[in-house]
Amino acid sequence: MSDFPAPGKLNLFLHVLGRRADGYHELQTVFRLVERADRLRIAARDDGQLSFTGPFGEDNLCLRAARLLKQVSGSKLGADIALEKVLPVGGGMGGGSSDAATVLLALNRLWNLELSRARLQELGLQLGADVPFFIYGRNALGEGIGERLSALDLPSAWYLVITPQVAVSTREIFARALTGQSKRLKIPPFFPGQGANDLEAVVVARYPEVAAQLAWLRSRSRQARLTGSGACLFAEFATEADAAAVHAALPTGMSGFIARGLDRHPLYDWAT
Repeated sequence: MSDFPAPGKLNLFLHVLGRRADGYHELQTVFRLVERADRLRIAARDDGQLSFTGPFGEDNLCLRAARLLKQVSGSKLGADIALEKVLPVGGGMGGGSSDAATVLLALNRLWNLELSRARLQELGLQLGADVPFFIYGRNALGEGIGERLSALDLPSAWYLVITPQVAVSTREIFARALTGQSKRLKIPPFFPGQGANDLEAVVVARYPEVAAQLAWLRSRSRQARLTGSGACLFAEFATEADAAAVHAALPTGMSGFIARGLDRHPLYDWAT
């Protein structure tokens, strides 16, 4: 079996512009890839069977991605898939979506399907709104429900990510989100600290632990904010040493990690 990374993402800002007729929300966001990643071990098999080892049972996104690709392509091959979770579950870092994207990218090559990146993004959207971004594989401005992507060149950066021990329901937070509070920004260019996360107020009101930890991080960085629908919080730093200094000062009961920003997905060259 080969080892494949499924990197996380941070939403450097997230504006909820309105509710669409299909029930989803119209968004504007900047997606940033980070080095912290789940790990997937994947091997093709000749008997057409799909097996999965890891959390979440039989309805996990990895198996759903493999089943969808097999159905669409008509491939007679199967796969063994094993997932090691590293990214926080319910943290707003896109772990499940990234896992699904890595399965699509890996099996596209292991099964010799040669589907284009654009086609894989279309399939990914059937699995979740963030999946196309990970297949796109570059830092990007995301619009629509996050699936309309425009590449952004972002400066090198390090992030301190705080991981409150709560799992936030994305559906619940979006259901409570206020729309129209923020205007669409004209991007590029994008500057660090630009925009806000319009879901932050809802999450902070619902989860006191997140509120307290965000307040602490803001005391060390004015640009600290929530990623996605939470619960993870982050602050951007120019150097690893700057991030490490704040990480070393974390109070008892708070945990987190340092992650380097990426320019491209590690499997970017696996699709064209």
